[in-house]
Amino acid sequence: MSSLDLLLMPEAWASLLTLTVMEIVLGIDNIVFISVLTSRLPADEARHARQVGLALALVFRIALLLVLSWIIGLTAPLFEVFGHPVSWRDVILLAGGLFLIYKATHEIHKGVEGDDHAETGPVRAGFAAIIAQIVVIDMVFSVDSIITAIGMAEHVEVMIIAVVIAIGVMYAASGTIARFIERHPTTKMLALAFLLMIGIALVADGIGFHIPRGYIYTAMAFSALVELLNVAAQGRRKKAQAQKGATTTGPY
Repeated sequence: MSSLDLLLMPEAWASLLTLTVMEIVLGIDNIVFISVLTSRLPADEARHARQVGLALALVFRIALLLVLSWIIGLTAPLFEVFGHPVSWRDVILLAGGLFLIYKATHEIHKGVEGDDHAETGPVRAGFAAIIAQIVVIDMVFSVDSIITAIGMAEHVEVMIIAVVIAIGVMYAASGTIARFIERHPTTKMLALAFLLMIGIALVADGIGFHIPRGYIYTAMAFSALVELLNVAAQGRRKKAQAQKGATTTGPY
């Protein structure tokens, strides 16, 4: 089938829209992870790290789409554990989930203990380490994303276009999200809690217990809404206190 024929198919456009929305939603995990990781870098380095991270996410996803037969093979059982068939996808999700749990717990510990000053070493070393971590989690999220996409679209061209659009939206949103987390430190703890929850969900998937993503994203959206209301309330209180202070100290 030619590209022109594909453009004239209503079902292709419908699958493109559906798949793009799904890829954007699944990409929330990636954006939060990258934003949290890059929050310790200077502004220029953080922006560059986000660019590299999302570019790698795009490369991984397109590369996986071009080897669909291999990706489909990842779901084939390798062995059984207590009667549960285990595939390469399960192994990848399990390893990625454990990594996310470790990383989120480590960052939460730093935030609670207040030992952010313990970070040592040159910025370049930190940048390289962050990129390495982004590469690892990009691979995990890419496998999960593409395997989901395979069941929603029949044409590789549609999948690639959806992935490119989704990464573009993620790139446009990543800077705003990162700046918001930087300006409001309490949101970083919430973001880390999201990553911890996502890690647990990946581990559950890896051991054969699927948690519907709709439940997870609904909980994340509700928590984010509550945090936004809290940030807005704090901003209004600070503004009122500043105005009150200016009035009190003003000339009589």
